[in-house]
Amino acid sequence: MPTFREALHFWLKLGLVSFGGPSGQIALMHGELVEKRKWIDEERFLHALNYCMLLPGPEAQQLATYIGWLLHGTRGGLAAGILFVLPAALLLLILSWVYVVFGEIDWIAAFFYGLKPAVIAIVAVAVLRLGHRALKTSTLWSLAGLSFVAIFFFKLPFPLIILGAALIGWIGGKRFPTQFGASLHDTSLPDNNAPLAANLSRFSGGWRRTLHTVSIGTLIWLAPVFLLALWLGQTHSIVRESLFFSKTALITFGGAYAVLPYVAQHAVEQFHWLTPPQMLDGLALAETTPGPLIMVLQFVGFVGAWQNPGTLSPLTAALLGAGITTWATFAPSFVFIFAGAPYIEKLRGVTALTTALSAITAVVVGVILNLAVWFAWHTIFTDPTITPATAHDSACCIVLFPFPVDTFALLLSIIGFILLRKTKLEVFYLVPIFGSIGVLYSLL
Repeated sequence: MPTFREALHFWLKLGLVSFGGPSGQIALMHGELVEKRKWIDEERFLHALNYCMLLPGPEAQQLATYIGWLLHGTRGGLAAGILFVLPAALLLLILSWVYVVFGEIDWIAAFFYGLKPAVIAIVAVAVLRLGHRALKTSTLWSLAGLSFVAIFFFKLPFPLIILGAALIGWIGGKRFPTQFGASLHDTSLPDNNAPLAANLSRFSGGWRRTLHTVSIGTLIWLAPVFLLALWLGQTHSIVRESLFFSKTALITFGGAYAVLPYVAQHAVEQFHWLTPPQMLDGLALAETTPGPLIMVLQFVGFVGAWQNPGTLSPLTAALLGAGITTWATFAPSFVFIFAGAPYIEKLRGVTALTTALSAITAVVVGVILNLAVWFAWHTIFTDPTITPATAHDSACCIVLFPFPVDTFALLLSIIGFILLRKTKLEVFYLVPIFGSIGVLYSLL
């Protein structure tokens, strides 16, 4: 097991290069923590991932918090969760200021142009690795395929797919446990990581401890909201942002893409904090920074407060708006992990829970495949009339007739995939290299 200092170094490094959205970030953590460093075993990583997929909020940040907690307790979870977000928060804060003062930034678009093929390669490799390790039976393969069909063709909500998989795994695991991976997670066997197992023996899951954790965590989470309300009044835009994003943090199931329509509807149409083009620009900026894509909410808080400062200066209001938005968005995740993780670890030996979580892992593979296809389609094909929603209607035509293709993006995607699969090049280096190539290509 690593020392706390070694873990701090890794979490900071991860926070600086965790591009690619949750799929790429989860793949990056798996490759580093399970395959390369061996700080955590495969079964425990997937067990933690499945729990985080059930929670509202950014699952990749929650997974980092969970693993940090596994390794070094509360301080480890805090360090992992904060460092996963902090670099992106600081960078996006600077970019948001540049945006409202100087307007759009061409080099960011160029960097993202080169970044897109790297993300395609990262997600494609993630699908192959996770599928190879998680889909051990024909039933799990079928669930992965069905989840892809459900979200790609029928546009079913992600939370509904996850809940359906959990129900199927729970019920099906009682009659056919081996088909749902029960035999693959025999926790009666000795733990593969003895130091980690000894560390976990210190944690208890009693209801008193849980009540204390939830109470203290909720108080810390909501205290800044109440203080701002006492200072500025309940009608100030910053206070309204703090209340809105505190509520949003509890319903953000399904990741950033699932919650963005809800946020856009309220921030643009109801509160009029920013305009539709500004909302789209914020999403583009968030996608060019490391960390969770949900960081776009910080941009909303910044711009919304800048344009509605009240008695404060625009910059002061924007900094407060961005700060309280980020705080309200991520603080609940620590409460979810610190309160629930001890129980999740103790329930590793419960067959029904294991089969339910295995089913969730299977459908996550299908969901990640959908993300890979969607992202690759919008990056490689340049015809705006062709979308993933209509792709299956003209699949044969795509094979028979040449559609406008961004050959540079296609070539970079293939190169990135080969480099990740056939060489020892780390994602840490692929992301900045491809982003820089995008900038150079745009200049030329």
